[in-house]
Amino acid sequence: MRIYDSSDIEEVGARLKRKASVETQIINAVRTIINDVANRGDAALFEYTAKFDGFALSADNIRVSKQDMDAAYDAVPDDLLKTLKKSADNIGAFHALQKREGFRRVVDGAVTGRLVLPMQRAGVYVPGGKASYPSSVLMNIIPAKIAGVSEIVMVTPPGKDGVIAPLTLVAADIAGADTILKIGGAQAVAALAYGTDSVPKVDVITGPGNAYVAAAKREVYGIVGIDMIAGPSEVLIIADDNANARYIAADFLSQAEHDEKAASVLLTPCRTLAENCVLEIEKQLNALDRRDIAAKSVQDYGTVVVTKTIDEAFGIANDFAPEHLEILTDDPWQHIGKVKNAGAVFLGQYSPEPLGDYFAGPNHVLPTSGTARFASPLSVDDFVKKTNYICYDQNSLKACYNDIAAFAQAEGLSAHAKSASIRFEDTEDTNENG
Repeated sequence: MRIYDSSDIEEVGARLKRKASVETQIINAVRTIINDVANRGDAALFEYTAKFDGFALSADNIRVSKQDMDAAYDAVPDDLLKTLKKSADNIGAFHALQKREGFRRVVDGAVTGRLVLPMQRAGVYVPGGKASYPSSVLMNIIPAKIAGVSEIVMVTPPGKDGVIAPLTLVAADIAGADTILKIGGAQAVAALAYGTDSVPKVDVITGPGNAYVAAAKREVYGIVGIDMIAGPSEVLIIADDNANARYIAADFLSQAEHDEKAASVLLTPCRTLAENCVLEIEKQLNALDRRDIAAKSVQDYGTVVVTKTIDEAFGIANDFAPEHLEILTDDPWQHIGKVKNAGAVFLGQYSPEPLGDYFAGPNHVLPTSGTARFASPLSVDDFVKKTNYICYDQNSLKACYNDIAAFAQAEGLSAHAKSASIRFEDTEDTNENG
C-alpha cells in the first residue's frame, strides 16, 4: 500500500476524487419500474417482487403479521435484545433534543409566526434479503416517531421464503414502526411515492439502499421528500504522532469492509505513524471475514497521506468533506474548531466510528460523497415541515399598504398592489367626501 505525500497535489487529488455519476442503464431500468408501478400499482409491484426477490407477493402476505413478529422475537437472544433497547434509548434521548417549537412575533397588531408540523406518513427503506440492518431501522424510525409522524411505514425486501431477518423486525417493533411491508428495490420506492392498493402513499422516504434504490429516490423526489442520496461509506482519520497505529488500522478497515467502493483515508504529519499504519492495515486485513471486499476498497480508495502539518490535514479534510471524520490527536478538542465540513466527528482514541454506527445516539445516516459541504445528518427535522403564518389587523396593514403597493408596482404586478390597497379605498373616499 503506497504512502502519498501532500506535496504531490495532483496525485493526492486524484486519489481522493469520488465518482458521483449513476450508470445510464440503472437510471433507465429504474424509470421503467417507477412508471410501471405508478400506472399498474399492486400488479406491477407483485411482479417485480417475484422477479427480483423470488417471493410470490400478494395482498394477503405483503404485511408482516403478528405471528411473524412473535417468531422474530423468539429468534433474537435476550442479550442482543437488551443491546437493541439500550441503543434505541440513546438514539431517542439524542434526537429528543432536536425537537423544535414554533415561534410568534407580535408588533403593533401585526402577528407573524411559524408552525412546526410533523409529516403525516413516512416511508422508511431498510436493506434486506439475507442481510440484517437493525441499526438503520432504529436510526430512521426513532427520529420520525419523535417528530410526531402519524404513520411510519417500513419496507424491506424479503427472502425467497418471504421471511425478513428477525433482528430487522424486532428493531422495527422497538423503534415504533406502524406497518412493515415485504417489498424492496426501486419498486418499493415507487409504491411508497405513488401509493397502491396495498401500499399507502407517504410524504417522505428515508433510508439506505443499493444503487437502484438510490436512483429511485432521486427520481421520485418532488413527488415525495427524501432524506439524501447516499453514496459509498467514508472515513477520514487525522492523527498525530501520539496515535495508535493498531486503532487506526482497525478504524480504516471498518469502513473498507462495507463496500468495494468505500473510501478510507488517513492524514498525518508523522511518516513513521503512516508506515506503521500501512503495516497494520495489511496485517489486520488478512484476518477479516469480508477480506475480499475490504482489500478491493483499500486497493482502489484506501489512501494514506503524509501532510506537512496537522492544520494542512484539516484543510484537506474540509475539501474532502467526509461522512465520518476521526480526530486521533493528543488533545482532539483543541482542533474541533477547525472542522468545516463533515457528517459526524469522532474525537479521541476511544471514540471509534462504529460507536456512532450502533450505540452512541447521534444519527448514522450521514451525507457522503462530499455533500457534507451543504447537507446534514438525518434528524427530526427531516420528518417535519415549517409553515409560516401572518395575521395583521386593520391598523397594522394600513401602516404599510402603500409600501406593499409600491413594491408590487416596481415588479410590474398591479393586481398585487390592488390586493393591498383595495381594503382602504372606501376609507379614503369617505375621508375625501367628508
